[in-house]
Amino acid sequence: MEKNRLEAFSDGVIAIIITIMVLEMKVPHGSDFVSLKPLLPVFLSYVLSFMYVGIYWNNHHHMLQTVKHVTGGILWANLHLLFWLSLFPFVTGWMGENHFAAMPAGLYGLVLLMAAIAYFILQKSIIVSQGENSLLSKAVGRDLKSKLSSLLYVVGVLAAFYSPILSGLIYAAVALMWLIPDSRIERVVRN
Repeated sequence: MEKNRLEAFSDGVIAIIITIMVLEMKVPHGSDFVSLKPLLPVFLSYVLSFMYVGIYWNNHHHMLQTVKHVTGGILWANLHLLFWLSLFPFVTGWMGENHFAAMPAGLYGLVLLMAAIAYFILQKSIIVSQGENSLLSKAVGRDLKSKLSSLLYVVGVLAAFYSPILSGLIYAAVALMWLIPDSRIERVVRN
C-alpha cells in the first residue's frame, strides 16, 4: 500500500473527530455573555482536545514523511492510534459536561495515555519496517519528550481523584509541551 492512502484515511478520521467534538458543544439559551458561563467547562475541554488532535495530526504527518513503504503492521498500528483518538469526542464531552469531575478527568487522561502508547507503537512499527538506521529512528533517538508525557499522563490520571483541576492543568501542560512542532523529524528529513 502507498503511504498516501494511509495519510488520506488518517486525515479523514481526524477531521471527523474534530467535527464530532465541535458538534457536541450546544448553543446556549440566551443572548448575553452570562448564558455562555455554563458552557465554559465544555469549551475548555474542547480547546484542550482540539489542541491534542492537532498535535497528533501534525506529528503523524511528520512521522509519515519518513516512511518509504507501508506494511500490514504499520496499518494496524495506525488503526490502533486512530481508535484511541476516536474516543476523544466522548471523553471530551463527558469531562466538559461534568465540569472536570474526578472520574471523567481520570478517564480523559487514560485515553490520552493510551493514544500516546498507540503513537509509540506506530513509531516503533515504522522503525522496525524501515530499519534501525531509518530516518525516523535517527530522528526520535531516546525520545525523552514522549516518555515524560506518558509519565505526566499517569500523574494526571492519579491526580484526577484528588484534584481534577490539577489533573486538567497537567494535561494542558503536556499539550503545551507538544504545541511547538517537534522539529526532530524535519531536521532529519531535510538533511
